[in-house]
Amino acid sequence: MPYPSLADAFEQFRHRLPARARLYVGGASGEPLGLARLFAAEPELTSGLTFLGAWVAGMNLTDWAGFHHEARAETLFLPPAQRPSFEAGRTRFLPLSYSQAWHWMAATPLDGAVILVSPPDADGNVSLGVSPDFSPLMLARSGVPLLGIINPHMPAPPHSPKVPLSQFAQLAEDESPLLELPGGPLPPAFETIARHIAALVDEGDALQFGVGNVQQAILSALKGRRGLRIHSGMVSDPVLGMLDADPALRVDTGVATGTRALYDRMATEPRVHFHPVSKTHFAAALAAVPRLRAINSVIEVDLFGQANAEFINGRQVAGQGGLNDFLRGAALSEGGLAITALMATAKGGEISRIVPRLPPDAVTVMRTDMDVVITEYGTARLRGKSIDARAEALITIADPQHRPMLAEEWEAMRRRI
Repeated sequence: MPYPSLADAFEQFRHRLPARARLYVGGASGEPLGLARLFAAEPELTSGLTFLGAWVAGMNLTDWAGFHHEARAETLFLPPAQRPSFEAGRTRFLPLSYSQAWHWMAATPLDGAVILVSPPDADGNVSLGVSPDFSPLMLARSGVPLLGIINPHMPAPPHSPKVPLSQFAQLAEDESPLLELPGGPLPPAFETIARHIAALVDEGDALQFGVGNVQQAILSALKGRRGLRIHSGMVSDPVLGMLDADPALRVDTGVATGTRALYDRMATEPRVHFHPVSKTHFAAALAAVPRLRAINSVIEVDLFGQANAEFINGRQVAGQGGLNDFLRGAALSEGGLAITALMATAKGGEISRIVPRLPPDAVTVMRTDMDVVITEYGTARLRGKSIDARAEALITIADPQHRPMLAEEWEAMRRRI
C-alpha cells in the first residue's frame, strides 16, 4: 500500500494540531531525519510548534527550535547543535533523569507525537524498531494524535514492541537512512580503564554501560567472556562482539544506535529485547536485576566523591540522561555495583579531572550515590568510607603530578569542615 510523502502527510497532520502545538519527536536512532530535512527546506512549517524530546548529546544534531524564530523546543540534553536556539531563549533545558523524564512526558501538555516505525508486517503491525524508549508512552497517552513515519531502513527486531497501523492518525513514508553512530579509536587511557573495570566483572553479572568510549572500551576488554547479561539503556556496535562470543547472552535495552551493521543484525537477533524507559531505567525494574554492574563515565570527580557529568568550564554541554537512575539502581540491585570511570587528566595532562571540590551548580551525582571510581591509575572504592578515606582513595587514582596539589587542598578544606 502506498503512503503519502512526508511533506504531504505532515501538512495533513498539522491541520489536526492547534496553531501553537506541543509535539514529541523521537531521539537517538529514532530521530526522524527526513522530517528535519523537510523543515530545513520549509521552515514555516515549524512556526508555532514546540518540540519535545530526548535528543542525545554527541548523537542527535538537529536544532528543532532553530528552523524558525517562532519555533520552540524542550530538551533533556543540550547538544551543541541546540546551543544557538538555547542562547536565543527558544530552547528550554530540563535537568531531568530519564526516569523523571518519563513522568514529565506522561503529564506535560501534548498535542501530537511523531514516531519512526518499520514497514508493516502481514498483519498490519509496525515495529517501534531499535528506538522504543519513549514512544510507548506516546502511544499510551489518550487523545494525542500520532504521525507514524514508515521507514524501510528501520528494522523490526523480533522482540521490539509492535503497533497496529490503526493507532496512527496519519501515516507517511520516508526513505531517509537512520542516524548512524560509528565508533572511533580509543584513547590509550581508556583501554587501561577498561581493564580495571573488567577486573570487577564476574560470570553472572548484568552489565549497564553508557555510550561512547566507555561502552566501546569495556566490551572490548570483556570480549570472549561468557555468562554475562546486558541490561542497558542503549547499546551500539560493540555489543555485536559479545553476541558472537556467547550464544546464551541476553540483551535488554531501550535503544540500539550504531552503524548499518548493527541495525541489520537487530532485525533478526532473537536475544536482544527492546523495552521502554519504564523497564530500562525505573528503580523497581533495576532493583529486580541481580548483580547489576552500572558502568558510566563522568567529566570530573571531587575529593568528596561528587561527580560532574554536565559542565565544562561552567558551560552546560550535556544532560544527566540515565546516569543517576543507573547508579541508584545498582545500589538497589542484590550484589550490584556502581562504577564511574574517567580519564585522570584533560588537555594532555595539564588539568586534573580529580578536583578538590566541584562548584555547587556542577554537581550531577551526589557523594551518597558514588560507589567505585576508576581512572587509568587504579580503582577507588568509596562505599562505606569516611570523608578522609574517600579523599585519600581518590588522590591515589589521580595523575601523580597533581596528587600533591590535591593533598594540600584536602588538608585546607578539612580544617574548614
